[in-house]
Amino acid sequence: MKTFIPMESSRLVLRPFKESDLDAFVAYRADPEVARYQSWDSYTREEGVAFFETMTKASFDDPGEYYQIAFELIETNEMIGDCVVHPLAEDAREVEIGFTLASRFQGKGYANEALTTLLTYLFDDLKKHRVFAITDVKNEGSIKLLENLGMRREGHFVENIWFKGEWGSEYLYAILNEEWKK
Repeated sequence: MKTFIPMESSRLVLRPFKESDLDAFVAYRADPEVARYQSWDSYTREEGVAFFETMTKASFDDPGEYYQIAFELIETNEMIGDCVVHPLAEDAREVEIGFTLASRFQGKGYANEALTTLLTYLFDDLKKHRVFAITDVKNEGSIKLLENLGMRREGHFVENIWFKGEWGSEYLYAILNEEWKK
């Protein structure tokens, strides 16, 4: 089982989840603003406990597996969000990422900082070839973040997903290792 090794940026620590994160995790996932573009509508403590149990058995960078990474503020040790790493089963050199951030910390550069740290690790240390993310076309914050990271919009899926009672459309963003290094 591969373990994710914690890493720091100027304001954040990216690390595996720990038991003390549960309340903060459930609180931001239960926030309707945070859940708006996510696969869940609400989030319970029981779902949080089940998620944490799954993460204790998860292995980082296993092809086909999803691994969530917590990020916390260095200054306060408060866990404020998480990101997911999903190396594809067909070719683990290609990785899907995603992210969730507590609403009161949005718009302050934390997600950009966390993902910059993560992308640097994926490309420089793990030698991944391509990283991609999918976002709802209405999620302006995520679109701006992905573009600020240098990711290019590679696809526009029109009404490709039944999402929260209606057909939703999504954008696919990606960046190659060689592009990240520029």
